[in-house]
Amino acid sequence: MRYVNELPAERLHGKRVLVRAGFDVALTDGEVSEVFRIEKGLPTLKLLKDAGARVVILSHIGRKPEDTNAPVARALKKFLPVIYVPDISGTQARAAVEAMKEGDVLLLENLRRDEREVANDGLFAGELAQLGDLYVNDAFSNSHREHASMVRLPKLLPSYAGLLLRDEVEHLAKALKPPRPSLAIIGGAKFETKDPVIQLFLQSYDDVCVVGAIANDVLKARGFPVGRSRVSEHAPDEKVANHPRLLAPDDVVVERLDGQVLTKKPRAVLEDDLIADIGPESVAELAPLIEKAKFILWNGPTGIFEHGFNAQTQTIAEFISKSGAEKIIGGGDTIAAIEKAGVPLKNLGFVSTGGGAMLEYLLKRTLPAIKALG
Repeated sequence: MRYVNELPAERLHGKRVLVRAGFDVALTDGEVSEVFRIEKGLPTLKLLKDAGARVVILSHIGRKPEDTNAPVARALKKFLPVIYVPDISGTQARAAVEAMKEGDVLLLENLRRDEREVANDGLFAGELAQLGDLYVNDAFSNSHREHASMVRLPKLLPSYAGLLLRDEVEHLAKALKPPRPSLAIIGGAKFETKDPVIQLFLQSYDDVCVVGAIANDVLKARGFPVGRSRVSEHAPDEKVANHPRLLAPDDVVVERLDGQVLTKKPRAVLEDDLIADIGPESVAELAPLIEKAKFILWNGPTGIFEHGFNAQTQTIAEFISKSGAEKIIGGGDTIAAIEKAGVPLKNLGFVSTGGGAMLEYLLKRTLPAIKALG
């Protein structure tokens, strides 16, 4: 894989460089409420700007056709000058790119406003390619998607990986063969999406702890009641559920129908209980594993943090922040939960911009958009 920082500045000066960024950020009341991904994408943008390139940012946001990059542009302007163009590959976008000067940075509209992006349409990729001379993938968080700007566009231009993508690959490579003792903490909502990576980790990590909704699946497979808690259609295999290195919660925080919150042993969960988080005893059992670990991988909050069940995620984050282990934290919800808890990300080692992309990379050791770079 070729990296854009390996190109001398004179090879970049004056070039139109299409940067596929991963600026799919959280919004609150129409404004960006989480700038983590924007900040992680700045080094590549600044490198190109300083080299005198004409930088054209391609990105998507949200899931609705009306979602716009306008708030992303407002947030980005706090870090570097950027021109926002509410067009993707039409007349307005082409005119704006044509008018750019060396060192200008331009942000185009949400790629997914054009349905051809998700459809991986070749003609759409061709329209985008006409806007640039070089292509840079800096959207690790979207690199598991076979979309036009991710896998077709890099085939049409000289293509490189950005600094963010470089850092992600280099750090995650270490997670494939972690030093011992090692600990993986894995959460999520659907066990079927986590099952392959959990099985992989059970081969290479000393302890694998499941949290979040997938912990309900393991508890249920072990014969415990889970009440009205969320469970997956895909149940864990008995060998996985009862693996000696797979850790499930020893206690859980439940919410009753009347809103009362209680901490219980799994066997005491009632039909009307909703498991909302792991319990303090479960965290206490994790503490010595965190303390002695030389490598920690964490993907997924422990509870339903968006409904206020964030106490155990906060405690684990505080333990990990004090650990001397090499640490990799990933997943948008994980990062949001940690920041909501007030634990500084800078104390948590390498923080990945990917959630699903991070786990898929660890499982397959590559991603479709990385393969496309050649």
